[in-house]
Amino acid sequence: MGDEAVDAVAAKRQAIERFARHLNPGKARALAANGLDVLEWHREGAVVEDADGRAYIDCITGFGVFNIGRRHPRAIAALKGALDDGVDIGDFMLMSKPKADLGAKLAEVSPAGLSASMLSTGGGEAVDFALKLARATTGRPGVLSTDKGYHGHSGFALSAAGRLAFRAPFEPLLADFTQVPFGDIDAMADAVDETIGAIIVEPIQGEGGINVAPDDYLAGLRALCDGENLLLIFDEIQSGMGRTGKLWASEHWGVEPDIMTIGKSLSGGVYPITATVYRSDYLGLLDKRPFVHLSTFGGADVGCLVALEVFAILEDEGLLESATARGDQMAAGFDRLAGIYPQLLKEARGKGLMRGVEYHEPIGPQMARQLASRGVLVLMSGNDPAIQRVMPVLGISPQQVDTVLGAFEDSLAAILEEKD
Repeated sequence: MGDEAVDAVAAKRQAIERFARHLNPGKARALAANGLDVLEWHREGAVVEDADGRAYIDCITGFGVFNIGRRHPRAIAALKGALDDGVDIGDFMLMSKPKADLGAKLAEVSPAGLSASMLSTGGGEAVDFALKLARATTGRPGVLSTDKGYHGHSGFALSAAGRLAFRAPFEPLLADFTQVPFGDIDAMADAVDETIGAIIVEPIQGEGGINVAPDDYLAGLRALCDGENLLLIFDEIQSGMGRTGKLWASEHWGVEPDIMTIGKSLSGGVYPITATVYRSDYLGLLDKRPFVHLSTFGGADVGCLVALEVFAILEDEGLLESATARGDQMAAGFDRLAGIYPQLLKEARGKGLMRGVEYHEPIGPQMARQLASRGVLVLMSGNDPAIQRVMPVLGISPQQVDTVLGAFEDSLAAILEEKD
């Protein structure tokens, strides 16, 4: 091993030790156990390189952060150009053209009727505002969400989460939040009473294991909300921005929410920015109380300019069409593998490039190790070690999809051999 390679390995070891000591020892330990003690170094397109030079096809992508690809040159140029042009984050107490332009763009591309926005820095913050807006607008504090739902880790967002492991260390959380089974419209209807003001769901559950809404579910929620005068909130932070082959996953069912949260890929992976878009009917809250919700870094001017470029990239490069085509390729590949390894692979599901692979046994951690050894990064679902989320960049090539599928096939074969 040459001196340069030795230095890289030593630098990686030191960085991982520092991460464990000063940031998150549990994460470092869990990643190592899953064969994912990777130190992100060079990143480009669908690939991330470890500090030791090993290259991987990234099928984690921050669960939807890097839809346009790692370090997309146009996103980088938009950020650098903004800084070179004298733009910074902007003063959150003042107005600016980048903020106004992004607000207009979000009104243009969002589901019909959603023409107002609140800009934030993270997904949890976007969900927090969505739920605050619902309470303020309806005057009713109750919120219905779903089991295995994921909406972030901040106050209102965590209270809506459907996973006990996230909630338990911090209880008691905010009152008036109730979780019901995902996909069960009757359970949702039964939970409605005079205290309920809103329902929040992911059209496709992400962290919950890529659970796709039944075909009549979102329409049923829309009818329920209309009949009971409730607000319908779609959390599209993972499923939006082209991830499923549509700009918004809800388009697959032709259902429009009252409020929608957008995050992750809005940032282009280079500057944090998220948004809550909603019907202008609810602007009365900010008309009367313009400073009732503030975010120092929310809607930073440089972030707005990056987000505007991200929408242009999605269109110019046909990334929604790519997500559909490569998603179909991936679905066909997983169906083939389910036929070869029925004793291991139970089901593969999803839309576009938001895919979930479910096994008959909790072999997600083993598969993660096997896949990493073959140059593919995939994590198990946090809710269930028998499920893995596969979410590559939208511009992944057909050849790279074949490589991912080949790694799955070889990994399944290796695990089956170990069992024998």
